[in-house]
Amino acid sequence: MTDKIEGFFRVCREKGLNNNNGVLIPIQNVKNLNLSDEVINAVEEGKFHIYPISTIDEGIEVLTGMKAGKLLETGEYEKNSINYLVQKKLRKYAEKNSN
Repeated sequence: MTDKIEGFFRVCREKGLNNNNGVLIPIQNVKNLNLSDEVINAVEEGKFHIYPISTIDEGIEVLTGMKAGKLLETGEYEKNSINYLVQKKLRKYAEKNSN
């Protein structure tokens, strides 16, 4: 995991860090990281980000800046969430294909 993060960091650095560069990693892998001082400094300075996530929904939120959305008792997802928009689109496709 460390090699992949550092390799991606080098690519980002060569292309010009823009403070939006970063990686998602499984939270379980955090304890195994052994990053170089250069990567650690870039993270501390906010030039590079490492997002430890434990669920896909957390990753969706990091990547989109929107709430993933919880499933409600009605079987619908919270409005104005990614999961709601996906559910809505899938229902539209299903209706279109059932005709």
